[in-house]
Amino acid sequence: MKRSAWRYLWMAPDLRRKLLITLGLLLLYRLAAHVPVPGVNHAVLKSILNSGGSQGAFVGLLDLLSGGTVSQFSVLAMGVYPYITAQIILQILVPIIPSWKARMDEDPREGQKWMERWTYILSIPMAALQALGQISLFSAFAGGRSVLRHFGWSGANLIPTLTVIIAMTAGTMFAIWLGELISEYGLRNQGLSLIIFAGIVARMPFNFARLMSDAQHRWAYLTISLVVTVATIFLIVFVQQGRRNVPVMYPGRRIGTRMSMPVKGTFPLMVNLAGMIPLIFAQSLLALPGILSGFFLKSGTAWVSSLAVTMQRVFAPTSPWYWFTYFLMVVLFTFFYTDVLFMQQNYGEQLKRSGAKIPGVPPGERTQQYLMSVLRRITLPGALFLGFVAVLPYLLTLMVPGLAAAGRSGLLLISSAGLLIVVGVVRDIFFFIDAELRLHGYTDTLLVR
Repeated sequence: MKRSAWRYLWMAPDLRRKLLITLGLLLLYRLAAHVPVPGVNHAVLKSILNSGGSQGAFVGLLDLLSGGTVSQFSVLAMGVYPYITAQIILQILVPIIPSWKARMDEDPREGQKWMERWTYILSIPMAALQALGQISLFSAFAGGRSVLRHFGWSGANLIPTLTVIIAMTAGTMFAIWLGELISEYGLRNQGLSLIIFAGIVARMPFNFARLMSDAQHRWAYLTISLVVTVATIFLIVFVQQGRRNVPVMYPGRRIGTRMSMPVKGTFPLMVNLAGMIPLIFAQSLLALPGILSGFFLKSGTAWVSSLAVTMQRVFAPTSPWYWFTYFLMVVLFTFFYTDVLFMQQNYGEQLKRSGAKIPGVPPGERTQQYLMSVLRRITLPGALFLGFVAVLPYLLTLMVPGLAAAGRSGLLLISSAGLLIVVGVVRDIFFFIDAELRLHGYTDTLLVR
């Protein structure tokens, strides 16, 4: 009699321990997410969260990346975003700075350790700067009212201000530390993703209650939400699993005095190598014009205030131009970030070192150029898909006109950008479980196909 693969998860002591450690650390993170920053002004915070326009969109992005903690302005209000920012900065700088690029090319394994070490170091000043910027930005969103009851750099406000910045920086490093513990003792290499995943999933009950608050259309909204969510998940899985297998010939191995024949293999290239990073890039930059123009709305110069009002109108999430620009920026950033990541890996040199080659293509630099040209061609559908995911909320308002009239931001229980994270994390968890079960000799898992 065959036992269920899911039942075997709890029969294998080490696998059960990893799952319980992961669940325990995620629970600890969610508990810490409810610890508020000292002296937060909840009335001002609520007015910011209920505001619309570019400011509301930017706050929504921060809330997504922080795992829903911005809405409470807790000590974890920045989540692991400073770490992600530091990682992106280093990834972009490596191909630009020759000494850094040489370090990565000389020994990729040691270069990766060097990158991880400096990402942690850079995360600390990034967290402190972002904490200060977030407090100042939120105060600007509230029309000059501070989101903290005591904020300033002189007199009695100095110590409370430094305390809040240190607390928020420590909260970020605490979240990163929990993520690393999960990667080391729980589900390996999934820590930071699970931290963000936990915050996104934790907001589902709130979104469900908001969706059901309309007594007249609740079932219609729920039906549309489920259909769109299922269809989007299917597309995400389909695209994320997309690969272009480039044929590669690997050298034969010496067995005694004989040499085996070369082995045919493939080099997989992902359709969407950039993940959801282009959405973060695009939305962050797209929010800047609306945010900066907010500082000049009450300018004494007529043309300056008029230009600020126009910028607010054009870059508001209700404007078609906002979503059209958002789509184009996501597509462009997908190509840019994919190129940066692929150039950093230098697969052409790695294949040359292992003696492998692509039939008809000279090894080394020419192989890297060939792989890059193939990757750019298959990135186009991935970039268009990410653009579609980015503008999905706007498309829903066009499909359901009453949605915008009711003042609702969307029909999805999880935002379209959040779905990318949730589906990716769940898929990776299934792969991890499948690999662990096979490692224990349980081959009929049927968890991932």
